[in-house]
Amino acid sequence: MLSLLPHAVSIVPLPHPRRGQAFLARRRGSVRSVVDEKLETSAAVVASRKVSFPILVNSCSGKMGSAVAEAAISAGLQLVPTSFSSTEKPGTTLHVRGTDIQIHDPSETEHVLSSVIDEFPNVVVVDFTIPDAVNANAELYCKLGVPFVMGTTGGDRLKLYKTVEDTNTYAVISPQMGKQVVAFLAAMEIMAKQFPGAFSGYKLEVMESHQANKLDTSGTAKAVVSCFQKLGVSFDLKEIKQIRDPKKQLDMVGVPEEHLAGHAFHLYHLTSPDETVSFEFQHNVCGRSIYAEGTIDAAIFLHKKVKSKANKRIYDMIDVLREGDMR
Repeated sequence: MLSLLPHAVSIVPLPHPRRGQAFLARRRGSVRSVVDEKLETSAAVVASRKVSFPILVNSCSGKMGSAVAEAAISAGLQLVPTSFSSTEKPGTTLHVRGTDIQIHDPSETEHVLSSVIDEFPNVVVVDFTIPDAVNANAELYCKLGVPFVMGTTGGDRLKLYKTVEDTNTYAVISPQMGKQVVAFLAAMEIMAKQFPGAFSGYKLEVMESHQANKLDTSGTAKAVVSCFQKLGVSFDLKEIKQIRDPKKQLDMVGVPEEHLAGHAFHLYHLTSPDETVSFEFQHNVCGRSIYAEGTIDAAIFLHKKVKSKANKRIYDMIDVLREGDMR
């Protein structure tokens, strides 16, 4: 069983979900202690690499954008005191770790971003906005020639890639910014490719728990299921058990109460046809630090590619992982 926590990957035994409540209850304390260890050493690590550049987070007013802004400061990067938001009143000032971020209306993005680029020519933009804004934002970034990390999901992805290709803009595009989760998915894909049919006949049970305002099924869960299907498992995506009820998340899943508003707990349980063999894969994420840290690594990676004038322009988190130069 592979257990994924915000800062580490470890292999530990996990009982079957029907017998796992006591185990998960015991894990709560350790999960909390791991999550409490945030980004304290990041600045020293990045400083040792002598990497520093301006980064603009669009939008700092969202929970994910705010986490990325904090991670940028912790990593010793220069957070541009400008952001955009359709939910905050224009002119509002957000305070992020001692930095005042002035909020502008999205209608001002082109004018304001052009000024930012003039003042900070080496700026990298990070996008954590809304799905409906993905394509318009990408078109603007490409028009202005600014490198960007697109962490926002949704939008017309084919159009997104074509926009970047046509303008030859540097970009990291990934719907999943958690480095360890991406590594886990990559390992699953390798296993599926190398050993097709290895789990033929096995029964698969999938449970995924996310904050209540996440209405859709986890894309990560779908990707893992796709790998198991290639491994010979018969499973319909409709069978994925979504848990969005906070009470069930507390009592059944073991999500720490303070992370009910932001978590990703996944469990994949496989049973052999005669029920004598079982396998379990689990990755539990509390909070958003794993995604924020991955985003900062992606921004640093992209900055280096721009600086070195790399021939390749479009990257994903697999490219960032392969580089190996991460915090």
